[in-house]
Amino acid sequence: MAFRLTDPAASRVTVVANEFIDNCMVSANGEYVKVYLYLLRHQAEQIEIGDIAGALNHTEADVRRALAYWERAGLVCCTESQIPARKAVQSQTEEKPSAVSQSYGQDDLNRLSGDDAFAELLYIAQKYMNKVFSQRECQIFAYLYDGLHMRPDLLEYLVEYCVQLGHANIRYIEAVALNWHQKGITTVDSARTYAVSYSKDSFAVMKAFGLTDRKPAPAEQQIIEKWFQEWGFTRELVLEACRRTIEAIHSPSFKYTDTILSDWKKAGVHCMEDVLRLDRERGKKRAEEKGRPVSQSASGRRISNQFHNFEQRDVDYDALILEQLRQK
Repeated sequence: MAFRLTDPAASRVTVVANEFIDNCMVSANGEYVKVYLYLLRHQAEQIEIGDIAGALNHTEADVRRALAYWERAGLVCCTESQIPARKAVQSQTEEKPSAVSQSYGQDDLNRLSGDDAFAELLYIAQKYMNKVFSQRECQIFAYLYDGLHMRPDLLEYLVEYCVQLGHANIRYIEAVALNWHQKGITTVDSARTYAVSYSKDSFAVMKAFGLTDRKPAPAEQQIIEKWFQEWGFTRELVLEACRRTIEAIHSPSFKYTDTILSDWKKAGVHCMEDVLRLDRERGKKRAEEKGRPVSQSASGRRISNQFHNFEQRDVDYDALILEQLRQK
């Protein structure tokens, strides 16, 4: 079946060079080609990132990657006015890279100097972070790319993800990369799915604390990551700890919730039934220490005696006392 354009002379035309079709287009993905053709169509105009994204139904991050690709290929010249620089949020303290990534030195960078994929990765990452990399930063990317064999597109998404969260420092990017590697995340799709899941967890915590008017601060973000990623608590348990925090001290406190969850981790808590069991054990122990007998219903819940005929709150007072001591 043959195809032809219908009356091409009836409208204005955009000429595409044969060199582009024969050579450049072959190695580029379709989304990059669409961006190039759009630029070609509007080459006499001042084009902004948002214009391209809106016209092609892309994200601005997609457009930025495409422009970086074509600029590296020498086909696009991007001025500062055309590509607004992302604002790099600096960390409060400059942290050292891990000992593993430090093992990658100048010899490794020299060995990778002829690797076009690695060179393009560094180029795009520097664009995202709005800076020229130091040797240390190049070493870390060399380790992630060559040592851990993380794919270039995954590392590009990693940088994009961290910068969008407001974390443009290399130590944070390295920490996220190592976490993804440990969890077996090897593709952009799996990383995006994981990021969406984590964002929902983070939002749920802020909502439980009544802090829906802002995102977690960097220190708070790290604590939340620890709860879900390092300690492996479910959302149900974390939100229960947040609820108990508000109930106990009447204000949001990541530090107090962290104390509760740390206590649960040491006690081997994995589900709400474990929490209720721990509550019963502590309630029984406190009652025995005060010389009051404790009876239990068939469901296992504590029944108040005749001298204390009211429902008591399941508050982790041990954690509260510990928190007060730490503040002193």
